[in-house]
Amino acid sequence: MARQTVILPIVLLLLGAVLYLLTRPDEPRSPRASLSVAGALRTADDRGYAQAIEPREFSFPADHGPHPKLRTEWWYYTGNLETDEGRRFGFQLTFFRSALAPEMPDRRSAWATREAWLAHFAVSDINGERFHSFERWSRGGPVGLAGAQGRPFRVWVEDWSAEGTGEDVFPMRLSARQGDVGIDLSLEQGKPPVLQGERGLSRKSAEPGNASYYYSLTRMPASGTVRLGGESFQVTGLAWMDREWSTSSLGADQVGWDWFALQLSDGSEVMLYRLRRQDGSADPASSGTVVGPGGKSRTLSLADFTLKDLDRWRSPRSGATYPEHWRLHIPSESLELEVRPFLADQELDVSFHYWEGAVEVEGIRGGKPVRGQGYVELTGYADR
Repeated sequence: MARQTVILPIVLLLLGAVLYLLTRPDEPRSPRASLSVAGALRTADDRGYAQAIEPREFSFPADHGPHPKLRTEWWYYTGNLETDEGRRFGFQLTFFRSALAPEMPDRRSAWATREAWLAHFAVSDINGERFHSFERWSRGGPVGLAGAQGRPFRVWVEDWSAEGTGEDVFPMRLSARQGDVGIDLSLEQGKPPVLQGERGLSRKSAEPGNASYYYSLTRMPASGTVRLGGESFQVTGLAWMDREWSTSSLGADQVGWDWFALQLSDGSEVMLYRLRRQDGSADPASSGTVVGPGGKSRTLSLADFTLKDLDRWRSPRSGATYPEHWRLHIPSESLELEVRPFLADQELDVSFHYWEGAVEVEGIRGGKPVRGQGYVELTGYADR
């Protein structure tokens, strides 16, 4: 989303934005494309950019802001919401920045920029069994159409935005509207940031430099409004934020990823991603994290979990076939979960087809029942 993600989520989408804006600099609109995820990532030129090579010190709230020395970064928000009457919604709001060049070009135009921006917004109307997805493309630069800043915190693409409402970022406000679909949400931090991978360095393959700096906010209390059609719904729930910045790409044999962000009823969270190779196997760089109720986290390697696909769904738009029901087993946590989508069809019909949607969770931990909710992102299934 990111998802997600994590996970390289969306370097591919940003590179699509780069390609489009380079060829049509006068029209920052929403193209339709059928680009290969892996192909786009492998053509990237990393020269002149900083890279995620070794662990670094994280500083908050500064690291909520942009990191322009690296080529790509994203702010990835997902969550599950509910009214007092029990009507349920999922949401995704994601912002992607991609540098067009390592340095600002020497141009006199006010439109000159070294950054392309992309945002995705989606709402899952679970009770109404409908999925709404939207996309915006823009450019950075002094005209202010899109950008990010650290203090006060704000990231935006036109009038879609995430911004801090206090000196320390939180509460954070998410706002997006397209036609008669919109969200206006306030997020509290909840648990402290979780540094993913090796103290925040998340390696994506064995190749040097294929890594990101990555942290998550895994259980943010959310409240506000969801708008659908002529109705407005007051909602509460839980949100998840993923932040990554990198100058990285998929490995030569990687075609996509399956990313999971799960919030469980015992106060814990699970994040994991399975990087898929061309032969369908999981890449050894696949990884995950378990976060305890008190916020303490533990990193998982591929050997620490098993993820089995139990069912599949075929998209009527892209023709892609996605997994849609999973069994997750983490022996060291005595945890076995089944994960199912609230809606089968949560495929974003934007420049790149990918599946990202709200899921429900049930299972057993240490012999006791556990339930939950979360988000799953599936990429690389619809590449042509």
